[in-house]
Amino acid sequence: METQSKVYGRSLVEWAKDKPEVLVLSADLTSSCEIDLFRDAYPDRFLNMGIAEQNMHSVAAGLAGEGFEPFLHTFAVFMYRRSLDQIMMSIAYMNRRVRMVGFLPGILTPGGSTHQATEDVAVLRAVPNLTILECGDAADVASVLPVAHAVDGPVYLRMIRAIIPKLFNEPMEFGKARMLSPGDDLVLVTSGICTEEAMRATRALAKEGLKMSHFHVSTLKPFDDPQVLQAIAKSKYGAVTMENHSTIGGLGTIIAEKIAEYGIGKKLSKIGLNDTFAHGATRPYLMKEYGLDAMALVQRIGTITGELFSISEGDIDAVVLEPVNNQAKAEGL
Repeated sequence: METQSKVYGRSLVEWAKDKPEVLVLSADLTSSCEIDLFRDAYPDRFLNMGIAEQNMHSVAAGLAGEGFEPFLHTFAVFMYRRSLDQIMMSIAYMNRRVRMVGFLPGILTPGGSTHQATEDVAVLRAVPNLTILECGDAADVASVLPVAHAVDGPVYLRMIRAIIPKLFNEPMEFGKARMLSPGDDLVLVTSGICTEEAMRATRALAKEGLKMSHFHVSTLKPFDDPQVLQAIAKSKYGAVTMENHSTIGGLGTIIAEKIAEYGIGKKLSKIGLNDTFAHGATRPYLMKEYGLDAMALVQRIGTITGELFSISEGDIDAVVLEPVNNQAKAEGL
């Protein structure tokens, strides 16, 4: 599988080179958020606000009111827990063009519950005017900046960093899920880092004869993608969601709301953190411990279908992932 390094930092430097209105703000996590590259390239457009997130949001709201487009950077958990009032009143209420880039969402950080943004989507979905995007691979990260830039209002980005996989060949599209595989047995809807795990599981399950439609969602709010809902409506077993977030208020809740809204009589099973805090540990350990890895998905699907799949950890590890195209075009949805 192809991997790439510092995709966000390099993309930001290139994308912003002819956009003097773009300013980058740091909450003293500059290198940790890959914006040391921007600082070095455009020092006059970089502001280190220190460990003072509430102040950073207030300053960003003022800058946006003067015609600038500020991009805020810190770990996801610090972006919203400490500054929710400023996000609500100074940014969202005024519909300011502020882009909040939250790194290491969910269990990506080993720092434990004080550093893990496991309810950020649930909290911020309730904020009016706010758009929520999530990156799952290098292609998402490389293309998310123009997507966010096109939104006329505030945007929150769940961002991944460092060495990340390239799972897709095509850029992110606002409001449109990527269809990674077609199939009428079951619909799998994933986001963020869970998509890579799900792709490994779907490859192994396909060899067992299970035909699944797999969708990767990068626009969490607003969400109203008809291709996902159409696939669920015609599926045999319904849908499974898988996310690096609490099962309360995130992707699973989004799909549940849409199933109810459109009167789709299908079952939904949600995979995520089940109303719990997480330990501080490595990403592989946490994904296995909390049932967010490929084997957990295989076991859940086995329970749903009533089939005993002969898939082992070795089978999952042997899956080789190559970047895929969006199958939605081939399906004509």
